[in-house]
Amino acid sequence: MAKDHGSSIKDDETYEALRDDGYSKEAAARIANAQASDDQNPSRKGGKAAAYEDWTKDDLYERAQELDIDGRSDMTKSELISALRNR
Repeated sequence: MAKDHGSSIKDDETYEALRDDGYSKEAAARIANAQASDDQNPSRKGGKAAAYEDWTKDDLYERAQELDIDGRSDMTKSELISALRNR
C-alpha cells in the first residue's frame, strides 16, 4: 500500500515508484499528478521537432551557438549532435 503523501500528490503509488527510480521529489510529483488528471497525457511523446540527424550542419551550429556550447566551430556534424544531446 502506498504511503499518503498529502493532498499535493494525486497518485501516491506512481509518486513512490518514480522516487524509487531516482526522480526528484518535484519531478515525481509533477508526473504523478499529471497521470492522475484526465486532461493530461504525460506518457505521450512530446515535441514534433525533427531528429538532429535530419538538421543541416549550419542549423546544428546555430543551435549550439544559442546554447553557448564551447568548441562548436571546430566540431563535425556528428560532434555537434553529440554536444547538443549531452548539454
